[in-house]
Amino acid sequence: MLIVVTGAAGFIGSNIVKALNQRGHYDIIAVDNLTNGDKARNLADLDILDFVDKEDFIQAIVDGEYDNQIDYIFHMGACSATVEANGKYIMKNNYEYSCLLLEYAQKNEVPIIYASSAATYGASPVFVEDRENEIPLNAYGYSKMLFDQTVRRYMDSGLRAPVVGLKYFNVYGHREFHKGRMSSVVLHHFRQYQEHGCVKLFEGCQGWENGTQSRDFISIEDVTNVHMHFFENHTQSPDEISGIFNCGTGIARSFNDLSLATVNACRKAEGQSHITLQTAIIQGIIEYIPFPSDLAGKYQCFTQADTTRLLRDAKYKKPFLTLEQGVENYVNLLLN
Repeated sequence: MLIVVTGAAGFIGSNIVKALNQRGHYDIIAVDNLTNGDKARNLADLDILDFVDKEDFIQAIVDGEYDNQIDYIFHMGACSATVEANGKYIMKNNYEYSCLLLEYAQKNEVPIIYASSAATYGASPVFVEDRENEIPLNAYGYSKMLFDQTVRRYMDSGLRAPVVGLKYFNVYGHREFHKGRMSSVVLHHFRQYQEHGCVKLFEGCQGWENGTQSRDFISIEDVTNVHMHFFENHTQSPDEISGIFNCGTGIARSFNDLSLATVNACRKAEGQSHITLQTAIIQGIIEYIPFPSDLAGKYQCFTQADTTRLLRDAKYKKPFLTLEQGVENYVNLLLN
């Protein structure tokens, strides 16, 4: 079985390759752009059949070199920087690239699962996978929304192979070291606590008190399990397995909760006692800093996945890790 993973050296892509290896799949074509060579570390402990540069892969698809050769596609390749201002670059990288692969997948009857994003919801207070709830606040969210719309049109006209889009909420976990500013808050807070003994959170904004802005934080273990659920059921008919689904826990937690979970996981590993939020603030372990001006009007203060379709329609049954469980697992990996 020949499997393509685009964005294979990235955060979610490399975890998918790992999950495939654990299930005995090694005939994997890893596709990525390694201009940032540090990302290669994400593939160093994994087994693949071949690595293909992203631009070479796109040209090969256009030239028909992979026609009737691929059995499954995980399309994770994208510019994931929500603060990227070059809309032309984002649309070419996220939208045009995705449309090309979708057309190939349908023509060759190849199941494809692709990365959408909760950023498509933007200013919407409703997190249900319908077009009327999508009001993206930046070019990244818009590029993902536009491709979701393309997928919906394909589904309406009849699919030749399964297509699954996953709207990721706030993912954290192993193999995100290369993401810099766009890495998870857990990783930022872990590094801050290890280096300075404190973590920094944004002050309140848009009516929210300090640190109470809330997101649906989901561990990479759970995200990978969701991917494997669709992969392992891909032989179902396109109408049965296809769709656009939220990939979150369905529970919003505050940044205060997240930072405290990170601090307490570190303290537990050091043999220290658990502390409360109030104690962390009084002792200066949690500090609040001014809200960044460049995020004004582009920031989601609250997200919470509606998981009805994932659980009911896609029949996903595995329970999600709690925030405390997922953060502790990640902190222990970082420490070890």
